[in-house]
Amino acid sequence: MQAVQFTEHGDRDVIEYGDFPDPEPGKDEALVDVKAGALNHLDVFTRRGLPGVDLEMPHIPGSDAAGVVTDVGEDVTRVEVGDRVAVTAGVSCGECEFCRHGEHSLCESYHLIGEHVRGVHAEQAAVPAANLVPVPDDIDWVTAAAAPLTFQTAWRMLMTRADIEAGESILILGASGGVGQAAVQIADYAGAEVYATASTDEKLAYAEECGADHTINYAENDFASEMRELTDGRGVDVVVDYVGPETWDDSTKCLAKGGRLVTCGATTGPKAETNINRVFWKQIDILGSTMATLGEVDDVLSLVWDGTFEPRIRETLPMSEATRAHGMLEDREGFGKVVVIPDSER
Repeated sequence: MQAVQFTEHGDRDVIEYGDFPDPEPGKDEALVDVKAGALNHLDVFTRRGLPGVDLEMPHIPGSDAAGVVTDVGEDVTRVEVGDRVAVTAGVSCGECEFCRHGEHSLCESYHLIGEHVRGVHAEQAAVPAANLVPVPDDIDWVTAAAAPLTFQTAWRMLMTRADIEAGESILILGASGGVGQAAVQIADYAGAEVYATASTDEKLAYAEECGADHTINYAENDFASEMRELTDGRGVDVVVDYVGPETWDDSTKCLAKGGRLVTCGATTGPKAETNINRVFWKQIDILGSTMATLGEVDDVLSLVWDGTFEPRIRETLPMSEATRAHGMLEDREGFGKVVVIPDSER
């Protein structure tokens, strides 16, 4: 088969699209004929190299994909040959104390397809059958591939961890990215008053299309000062910050007393300073969130399939142009998801 791959960590020039041995499904796996895959910033970080993550080389990136089941392992009963499916990337053991309580993303052996093990940006992929979600016949492959990672991440952050309620106010940083645009849609769906930041007026208009009530151009304005004015000094109930050190202190400034800051990542680095006085005086909660439980995946994707939520697509490219796809994410070019299609499917 043909696959996106790299044999060493580095810049975009390490990416190749070429021959790779055909995968064979294990006893609890299914083989998927991939029709489309989608990129996340995780693919960029994995290509550059992540501390503590030692990959088997060559590595195939990609955590998001959708396609048709073509073979199943001997123990698989959940899916059958011919099923239309999407991949959810979080792999859990199903047996540890967290899995037994339904908290799959807290699993003791939790890992991600595409980050810790080979991914799905290839013509075929063998993945655990438990990680496949049925895709209705009327859903196109691009939508099915673009939805799982970002929408499950945003859903758990807002609906489970931050537990947002109708009438609350929420600030979403970087609202034009994959997780950001999903978070805006989910917050709007939940009945929150949505504030969103982005770096250009075009991206802000896009955030408004997704459901933002108020927008701030952080490239031209100090967003913490703008938020004080917009909320008459109160602040917001919830801040979504997956940016990290560049925004962390200002994010805590934007919180109202008793507010919650929720994060699923740190695109500008892992270490940020926290003003502890602000934390205890304002009695704020800092909440971490990773991916989602299998039930949360089902819940949010059902709302994508019925049209309540829409993955916004930035660009669709052949997999042979994966280098270009990575560049679009790294250069923050445009907004929404970048989708790659196996060259044989185009």
